[in-house]
Amino acid sequence: MPGSRSTRRRLTTALAGLGLLLGTAALQLGTGTPARAAAPHRVLFDNAHGETAGNADWIVSTSQPDPLGQDPSPSAETDWTGALSSWGVALEKTGEYSLKTLPPGSALSYGGTSATDLSTVDTLVLPEPNKPFTAAEKTAIMTFVKNGGGLFMISDHTGADRDNDGKDAVQILNDLMTNNGVDSTDPFGFSIDSLSIGSDHPAAISDSADPVLHGSFGTVTKSLIASGTTATLKPADNSAVKGLLYRTGYSGSTGAFFATSAFGSGRVAFWGDSSPIDDGTGQSGNTLYDGWNDPTATDAALALNATAWLSGAGGGTGGGSTSCTAAQLLGNSGFESGGTVWSATSGVITASTAEKARSGSYYAWLDGNGTATTDTLAQSVTVPAGCPATFGFALHIDTAEPAGGTAYDTLKVQVVSASGTVLSTLATYSNLDAASGYTQRAFDLGGYAGQTVTLRFTGTEGSKYQTSFVVDDTSLRTG
Repeated sequence: MPGSRSTRRRLTTALAGLGLLLGTAALQLGTGTPARAAAPHRVLFDNAHGETAGNADWIVSTSQPDPLGQDPSPSAETDWTGALSSWGVALEKTGEYSLKTLPPGSALSYGGTSATDLSTVDTLVLPEPNKPFTAAEKTAIMTFVKNGGGLFMISDHTGADRDNDGKDAVQILNDLMTNNGVDSTDPFGFSIDSLSIGSDHPAAISDSADPVLHGSFGTVTKSLIASGTTATLKPADNSAVKGLLYRTGYSGSTGAFFATSAFGSGRVAFWGDSSPIDDGTGQSGNTLYDGWNDPTATDAALALNATAWLSGAGGGTGGGSTSCTAAQLLGNSGFESGGTVWSATSGVITASTAEKARSGSYYAWLDGNGTATTDTLAQSVTVPAGCPATFGFALHIDTAEPAGGTAYDTLKVQVVSASGTVLSTLATYSNLDAASGYTQRAFDLGGYAGQTVTLRFTGTEGSKYQTSFVVDDTSLRTG
């Protein structure tokens, strides 16, 4: 827990400015190497729940948690080892994704401090889990999605119990949706069918505006089933659920082989077989099926477009479609350019090591002085007309106020008009919300489409104990 910040502000600001100046000078003189820009879309592949059991090898690389440890600049899928290496390498080569793997022996968490905590990623991929999630893990997953995360669930056929523990992916994923600590009342609007379909080529629906079927990685026409299953959709439970590819002879609510949905501020995708993501390579001794490169299907485009959509890079809203172009509208969103773009109280944007950035070196630190203080952080932005828009940021709160007491110190997150009128208070946080690590927050701003508004954080602190409101990785995503 940091102490008073007031004596550090001027020094921190001066050092931050000096660091930016020195970095610029080094690059101009040719003595420095510019670091790779922080990838905006962070994807975590699960490998802690039997994803390599038996004949499976659902990993992007043997280097875990960071696949770059095997090859920092992969150009071919064989540069990384795993049956999902084609998927991983294709994302890595765009320069727009940061990939991690949750290693065996780890647990999924949300709101913690580990490098693989769900609060640090945009999308979680569950590639045919064979080990059940614990109650805490299910709560973490559902909270992650509710707060704006993307969840990619990939099943296999009933009876594909690769580790012989009596549980297969159908059972495990259905249990996640029906027996969790957040919402067990059919939160995504579908259930996975207990089926073992030998073979088929599910076809895509006709929807030229859908960002998963028609995304930056190509057009999806068909997928394949090589022993898989489907889902039954329940739009009465969640109107956002949408079938994108269907088993031959099926449509509507039955036989959906690939489906999307939404929950809270997050997005969900389901695929009924692991064979389409299999690139035919993996650990020695495994017999694998190359669905990724199968010429009779477009599985690579489907996997990659869906990853982009789940991560906020592929357009569209949960389960719906839009002609909007996906974009991130906030300038200096991670504060790595110091005090540019934002209007902030002096010293709020900082690289001080007394607190920890969620990513990079800089972050915004409001209050934390232990004296009567009001800090502000704001940026004006125009929300495009006719587009969905989601405002997101990561927030960490620590305090010296007594636990279980009164909300003495507060942070208000507001939408303000050009004239200074508060249009909406999106949330109010306080010392009572203090917790370790960052928590991802997300708010729908679609109601302000076509308007120029100011997004403003206002931290107000009492005169006795410090409370620090630490903000990083802001975004206003459209499409």
